[in-house]
Amino acid sequence: MAKFELKLPKMGESVAEATLTTWLKEVGETVEADEAVLEIATDKVDSEVPSEVEGILIQKLFEVDAVVEVGQTIAIIETKSDTFQADSQTSKVDLELQPESVVQLEASISKAQDTVISSTKVSSKGSRFYSPLVKNIAKKEGISQSELDAIQGSGKEGRVTKNDILSHLSRKSQSISAEVKTPVSSTESIPPSASIISGSTTASPVVSHGEDEIIEMSRMGKLVSKHMTDSIQTSAHVQSFIEVDVTKIWNWRLGVKEAFKAREGQNITFTPIFLEAVAHALTVHPMLNISVQDGKIIKRKNINIGMAAALEDGNLIVPVIKNADQLNLIGMTKRVNDLALRARTNKLKPDDIQDGTYTVTNVGGFGSIMGTPIINQPQVGILALGAIRKVPAVIETSEGDFIGIRQRMFLSHSYDHRVVNGALGGQFLKTVKEYLEAWDENRIL
Repeated sequence: MAKFELKLPKMGESVAEATLTTWLKEVGETVEADEAVLEIATDKVDSEVPSEVEGILIQKLFEVDAVVEVGQTIAIIETKSDTFQADSQTSKVDLELQPESVVQLEASISKAQDTVISSTKVSSKGSRFYSPLVKNIAKKEGISQSELDAIQGSGKEGRVTKNDILSHLSRKSQSISAEVKTPVSSTESIPPSASIISGSTTASPVVSHGEDEIIEMSRMGKLVSKHMTDSIQTSAHVQSFIEVDVTKIWNWRLGVKEAFKAREGQNITFTPIFLEAVAHALTVHPMLNISVQDGKIIKRKNINIGMAAALEDGNLIVPVIKNADQLNLIGMTKRVNDLALRARTNKLKPDDIQDGTYTVTNVGGFGSIMGTPIINQPQVGILALGAIRKVPAVIETSEGDFIGIRQRMFLSHSYDHRVVNGALGGQFLKTVKEYLEAWDENRIL
């Protein structure tokens, strides 16, 4: 008999940890080679971790909700072979995990959960077990051992879950807030901006009524919510708008789409055309293909454009077209169609949604003529494509101005005003417009 260490495999360059969500096998059960043993969740995808060997699961080293680092041993499997040694075997398989579901765009699990801010030590006592995640939260928030032991757990056998400790912290915060409130005389006038001046950040509690429906946010929803909030708090958002005449593109696509589908077996949509224009604009204005970190600007060498795609459950995912400036329109079309299809069928790989340097989102697909999208951190810009509409417009000719029917749309550019000023933000948008309006109607695919 030998013991094999099942480790958390590498899941992409920027993925350093994952949350254990479900054990699919129990201690004592037989595990087949390539059979899934547990499920994990990252800020990118949900995946199964399979066993590389056949044997019996004899030990679980982490509980559900624990945060595990890449390379850490998750479980011990006893095998009949003498090939594996528990103290020296390291999994060398760089797994390409198949996700069960995909998560919005470029959200990340807070590193603060693993940061020890308080020197307070907490541990499992007696028959009461605390998961690593609960311990990390307790350390971060300065919760003592006695305070933690007093929390009533809602988990199995009274175990304290993440929700239990977060609810405790919320109640504690409200209690402290109530104690420090100063009574105000009825003769005093409270200005409308009093809460802003006081610096209070505690939101008013939301009260539900008997007929209200309470819906628990999904893990994906919580990650997206945090990602959006973090972006607003990080970047100084500002927007620029421009209207574009896409009549030439509209007519050109009508003339080539049937032949393209017959030859390539795929549809050509407007999306790859717009992405080609954005890639061109990023080569002209490379200071929008950047990130900001610790007071320094990181100028990205590659132009990797994120393409926000809607999922059937209402959430969004942002697959990335790598080196978009190096693709011709046929290559761009095939890449867009491939990523969109795999996004809808939950077959994206972790690498498909990493390393984006700029993002494009199509709000026009839902009928909106324009939008003000939130920047996808750590990028500094995002472009929203509005709906293409048939509108009356002034047509300038050498013989004078005329009113005609044109296909037009709005482009909305959100950018980080910490590093992108209005001139650069507007010039980028104008470059995209000029590229689209100068479209060659005789272009051959």
